Amino acid sequence: MTARPDVWKVASAADAARARAAVARVAADAGAAAPERARFLTSLSARLRRCLAGGGEWELLLHTGRAAGDGARLDVWLRPVGRAACGPVPDEEPDLTCRLPRRSAPDEPHGPPPAGGPPPAGPSSDEALLAEALLRADEDTADVLRLLDEQEELVRLHREELEQTNQGVVALHSDLATAALAHRDLLDAERNARAEAERARRLLAFLGDASAAITASLSHRDILNRLRELLVPEYAEHLEIWLFGEESQEEGTRGVPDRTEAAVVAARTGRPQHAAPFPGELPGVDDLRASRLSPERPVLAIPLLARGLVGVLTLTSPGPRFDGDTSVMLVELARRVGIALDNARRYEQSRDTAETLQRAQLTELPSQDGLLLAARYLPATRGLNIGGDWYDAFIQPDGSLLAVIGDVTGHGLHAAVVMGQLRTALRAYAVENESPAAILTRLHGMLRHLQPELYATAMIARFRPGEPEVVWASAGHLPAVVRGPDGTVRILDDKPGVMLGIPLPYVYADHRAELPVGSSLALYTDGLVERRAQGIDPGIARLGDMLGALTTPEIEQDLEAVADGLLKPLLHTSERDDDVCLLLCHLLTTGRSPRVVPRPGRRKGPHPPAQRLPRDGIHAGECRGERL
Repeated sequence: MTARPDVWKVASAADAARARAAVARVAADAGAAAPERARFLTSLSARLRRCLAGGGEWELLLHTGRAAGDGARLDVWLRPVGRAACGPVPDEEPDLTCRLPRRSAPDEPHGPPPAGGPPPAGPSSDEALLAEALLRADEDTADVLRLLDEQEELVRLHREELEQTNQGVVALHSDLATAALAHRDLLDAERNARAEAERARRLLAFLGDASAAITASLSHRDILNRLRELLVPEYAEHLEIWLFGEESQEEGTRGVPDRTEAAVVAARTGRPQHAAPFPGELPGVDDLRASRLSPERPVLAIPLLARGLVGVLTLTSPGPRFDGDTSVMLVELARRVGIALDNARRYEQSRDTAETLQRAQLTELPSQDGLLLAARYLPATRGLNIGGDWYDAFIQPDGSLLAVIGDVTGHGLHAAVVMGQLRTALRAYAVENESPAAILTRLHGMLRHLQPELYATAMIARFRPGEPEVVWASAGHLPAVVRGPDGTVRILDDKPGVMLGIPLPYVYADHRAELPVGSSLALYTDGLVERRAQGIDPGIARLGDMLGALTTPEIEQDLEAVADGLLKPLLHTSERDDDVCLLLCHLLTTGRSPRVVPRPGRRKGPHPPAQRLPRDGIHAGECRGERL
C-alpha cells in the first residue's frame, strides 16, 4: 500500500514555521544531503511566504516516494484547504522535491510524525520544535558553509591551475611566436639564397654562352660586334673598345672623341678601374673619381689581357651602380675576350703570311699557239685553310705545254711551303722532257723521302702543238672534265694512281684522251665541287653541265669570263672552307691565240711582295698572268 502523506494546516506564520521545522526534521532523518536539504527548505520557505501573503488556510502535504533509478525522494504539495481529497493526485506533479539516499523502502514513510497528522500544538511543543529546527538549521548552515569552503578551496586550486595553464599558454605562444619569426627568417634566408643561386647560375650561363659565341670566330671584327650585341643594353648602357696595335686604327678610336681616365689607368696598370661619384667597392676593382665623360653613370674600364695587353673594354652602367657579382662576370668575360682577340690577331697574321706565300708562288700562264689558258685561285675564308692548292702551266724544252693542278694535305704556312717545293721539283723534272707519269713517279719518291707524313694529289696534262689529244697522269686527284667541240661532256675517269707521298713504292701510268680542236679541258681542286652535305660527285656533275651549256665561240671570245661564270654558281656564297683552284685549257679552232688586252683595273705581273694582297682571288690571263 502507498502510505498516506503527512498533512499540516498552515494559516499563520507560526503554522508555517512549525510545518517547515517538521519537514526539515523529516528530511534530516531521511538522510538528505545538507546542500540538497538547504536548497529544498529554502524553496519551501519561499513557497510558504507566498501562501501566507495570499491569505487563507493552506495544507502542506509531505510524502516519501520512489525516485527514478534506485533512489527515493521527498515530495511536498501546497494547496488551499478544501481542495478535493487529502491525498495527492497521481497525475499532479509535486511543488517541491528533495532527493533522498536509498535507506528504506520507497513507500515507507520517514520520520516519526503521529498518525493522523502533526503533533498537537502547544507552547512547550512549539518551543521545542522551533529550537530543534533552529539547531538543525545551524547544522545545515555549517554543512553548507563547510561545503562552500571546500568549493572555494577547489575554486582556488582550479584558479591557480588555470593561472599556471595561462602562463604556460602565454609562454607557449611566445615560443611559437619566436619559432614563427625564426622560421620566417629561415624562409627569407632560403629565398634569398635561392635568388642568389639563380642569379649566379644565370651569370654563369651567360658567361658560358658569351664565351662560346666569342671564341667561335677568328675575326676580331666579328668578336667585337658579338660582344656589343651580348652586353648592350642589359649589362651596359654604352660600350667602348680600345684596341692597341693595328686593330685600334680600324675599330678602337672610330667615333670616340676622348678616352676616359679609367680606361687610361686600366691600360697603364693592367687592373680594372671603377669611376663613379661614390665608391663601388667591387671585387678586384680600383675606385676612381667620377669621369667627366660620364659624370652621372658609373664607368667600368677592364683591361683585355692575353699574352700581353690587347686593349681596354669600357662599360657605362645601365643602372645607378654596377653589381659585385656582375662585375666579376664582366672581368672574366673581358679576360676571355682578350684571349680571343689575341688568337684572332695571330690567326690573321699566320693566314696573311700563308696567303702571301701562296700568291707569290702562283705562276703566270704562258702563251702557246692554238691553246687558250685561264686560271682562278680563291683562298679559303673560314679557318686557316690556306696554302694547299696550286696550279701551274709551263712549256717544256720540246715545245709541249704541261698544265698542272694539285692539292697538298694540311693547311697553313707549312702546306704552302711544301706546295712550293713540289712546284719547283715538278718544273725541274719536266726540264728533262719527262712524261706526266714519270714526273709524278719522281715527285712521289721525293715526297716520301722529304715529307714522310705529308701527302698530295696532283694531275698533269701535256699538250703538243698540232696533236688532237692530251696525255695525262693522275696521283689520286679529281678527274678532269672534257667538253667536246659539239658540247658533249665526258669525265677522264681512268683509274688514277695513289696519292703522292704514300709510304709504298709506286710507278704512275700515262693516259691518252682525244682532244680535237674546239675542245676544252677543266682541271680543278675539291674546294670547287665538294660540299659537306652532298659530296663530290654532284659538284662534278654540275661543273660538266655548266661546261656543256657553253658554246665554242663564247669560250674562244673570253675564256676569263667563262672561268668567272663557272665559279659563281658553283661556290654560291663568299664563305669557303677550302682553297679553290680552276685551270681551263681550250684548243682554238683558228689555230692561233688571240692578242690579250688587259682589262681596266688589272695589273700585269705579280704584286710587289710588300703589298697587302686582296682575298677575292687571282685571275690569270689567257697568255700572260694577270692578278686582281
